Amino acid sequence: MKKYLLFILITLCGVGTIQAAKFNRKVLFDNDWRFSLGSQTGAENPDFDDSGWRIIDLPHDWSIESLKNQFPDSIVGPFSKASIGGFATGQTVGGEGWYRKTFIIPKEKAGKRYELYFEGIYNQSEVWINGQKANINVYGYSSFRFDITQYCNPAGQKNTIAVKVLNEGENSRWYSGSGIYRHVWMITTEPIYIREWSTFITTKSIVEDTAHMAVSTTIINGANFTGNYDVSVEFFSKIGKRASEATKNISIENSEKQELFFNFEIKNPVLWSPATPNLYEAKITLKKESEIIDQIIIPFGIRTIKFSVDKGFELNGNTMLLKGGCVHHANGLLGAKAFDRAEERKIELLKKNGFNAVRTAHNPMSESFMNACDRLGMIVINEAFDQWNDKKNPDDYHQYFEAWSAKDIKNLVLRDRNHPSVIMWSIGNEISERITEKGRETAKFLKDEIRKYDNSRPVTAGVNKYWNKDRSAMLPLDNALVNLDISGYNYMWRFFEEEHEKWPGRVMYSSESVATEAAQNWDKVKELPYVIGDFIWTAMDYLGESGLGSTIDVDPEENVHQFQGWPWFNAWCGDLDLIGFKKPQSYYRDVLWGERDIIMAVEAPVAEGKIRKVSFWGWPEESLSWTFPGLEGKTLNVNVYSRLPKVKIYLNDKFIGEKATDDKYKATFEVPYQSGKLKAIAISGEKQVAETQLETVGKPAAINLMADRIQLRADGQDLSYVSIELVDANGNVILNDNRGIKINCHGVGQIIGSGNASPTDMKSFGSLEPNLFRGRAMVVVRSGKEAGKIKLIVSSNELPTTEIELRSK
Repeated sequence: MKKYLLFILITLCGVGTIQAAKFNRKVLFDNDWRFSLGSQTGAENPDFDDSGWRIIDLPHDWSIESLKNQFPDSIVGPFSKASIGGFATGQTVGGEGWYRKTFIIPKEKAGKRYELYFEGIYNQSEVWINGQKANINVYGYSSFRFDITQYCNPAGQKNTIAVKVLNEGENSRWYSGSGIYRHVWMITTEPIYIREWSTFITTKSIVEDTAHMAVSTTIINGANFTGNYDVSVEFFSKIGKRASEATKNISIENSEKQELFFNFEIKNPVLWSPATPNLYEAKITLKKESEIIDQIIIPFGIRTIKFSVDKGFELNGNTMLLKGGCVHHANGLLGAKAFDRAEERKIELLKKNGFNAVRTAHNPMSESFMNACDRLGMIVINEAFDQWNDKKNPDDYHQYFEAWSAKDIKNLVLRDRNHPSVIMWSIGNEISERITEKGRETAKFLKDEIRKYDNSRPVTAGVNKYWNKDRSAMLPLDNALVNLDISGYNYMWRFFEEEHEKWPGRVMYSSESVATEAAQNWDKVKELPYVIGDFIWTAMDYLGESGLGSTIDVDPEENVHQFQGWPWFNAWCGDLDLIGFKKPQSYYRDVLWGERDIIMAVEAPVAEGKIRKVSFWGWPEESLSWTFPGLEGKTLNVNVYSRLPKVKIYLNDKFIGEKATDDKYKATFEVPYQSGKLKAIAISGEKQVAETQLETVGKPAAINLMADRIQLRADGQDLSYVSIELVDANGNVILNDNRGIKINCHGVGQIIGSGNASPTDMKSFGSLEPNLFRGRAMVVVRSGKEAGKIKLIVSSNELPTTEIELRSK
């Protein structure tokens, strides 16, 4: 729940009434919208008959919903061979959609100011209030807000909001989703009010256990009010203790806005970092005499950041290496729907698996995502765009960049600049015109726009090497880099020393890298102080860019495309799979980052007469399993990963061999398969430092259900992720079984996502009768609006039925 409010948020339902407590100024506006997919005539008019439309609660994404007229190998679940985006958008469908909602302003709220705030609508949107066009937005990832007071009917009368959304043509390189996929808020204030996005809290310095803080805020007078007012700022610690305060008296004249500046000292501050994500709150109050007119509460963290070629990135005076991952905005089985819990779980999973930093690839994220990064402790490189004036797709944002980019980057910076997690602003990724004079000018323009609103953080971008059309020569990147404060290099670890020699004052990092080069990238980070981190493409699997990380067996003469067509819908290049489980490359990264001393994985045998091709973004077809029935006596490649110099391997306590690990911290053994126990030992000198083992699992005995959360809030917004695992009698997951299962749900919740992590199993996506993939599947349950029980039941042939009970209150 966002903490910008003084009291508890009240959700508006249907033809609801804005019944907020006096300073409950920001109210969730997600419930009881009506939705229709397809073109509509006259739907913007208040008297339009929408009684036949679906009633939905946001967030919503129509591209993740099953299509009509299902037909094998043509239309399966939400996937269609007619998809305009094809492999890029994961074979999903966009189109045109309409949303409508009604509300009533109570008579006691007459004279107030009303503002609508949309966190994100994909893609182009038009908003009407009572038949009058009130706003348009063209960037599907941009948050936008606007005053609707002038369009509202008098208090006591019904108001109608209509939103038209277009997601048409080839406009994305990955799965985008469609519709109002993030939260909507109604903000209610007096005509004179505190402008939330114009409030900025910064840590100027921390000296001798004292944090020197600066606060700027703006008072807007929208109704020709005059007189004297008091503006106070109070800082509170996590436990509610007042840490500092100040008040200023101001004189308001007709139609005036006033910017105010405060300086504070906070003694013995508790600092924010990934290890200790401590947050404070700033309460800013506008008063006239003793009457409170407006009030906002903004969470913030006290921390300092510094970048240098000698010490790299320093957080609170301590050098930190960025263990980073690039992440797209979508949430796996939920599509683009940005539930608070989905965004929070994403950060929880990344933290659990060693990451301390993310790059928001390649667009602004939801408020929920940003709040989770603050609360849980995740460093953020906050990225704005994937293209500027030159297109990557015919219908992408390049059409609007010149007219809209200043507004969109302003909205991003104003919205997110109070987040302590944000350490850099990224102005783009692999921009087509980056090496040209036009690209140089555009980078400076964007940097200057950011500087208008925040000069406390450096500006960066993800830059890749440039080839001319016949790829016969490399061209210099000077124009792409000259206006960046920190240089992000995509897939260019080989050039760090060369770039440092050319630009000795430049701080740099791997803004994108691949798993098979993880060792080289991380060694550069550890060895070179001016290289501050490495960001894997990607930290988590995502929909779209289908088959980017594929590993497939093909005929020796067969050419393999960078992407894969039908039925691929998942990029399959993440450290974590689509439902959040570790893939072998993630265990390898554990070794590189020092989270584990040793790990062992077995390569699946190549099909007869075939060769195996691993994509540049892929990983060898490995499994953390020693269960290969039918392959008895066949030689399998066993890969042991360790930073220690030597490893030994044993099968059923019989010594197989000893090898030194190579420069990628890997040793490969050929082992004839025999069921039992495979053990690897890491050695330093004569000392056995660590060991790991894989053991052949037994026959399927049960289905295990594990909910990440049993207790849910009865607000219609909370989620529980329930893992489904096929296990043997000892509880070991059976990774080589893809049997079908059946899922049922009863009670006060509903299933809103289901399926497995397979990049090609379309029929299981969103199905209540999915297959397991490598022994696993998942269900996402959404709480209802009533307290009670939710029972989830999973069954499969020849196995006991399994149940789990969730509670909502």
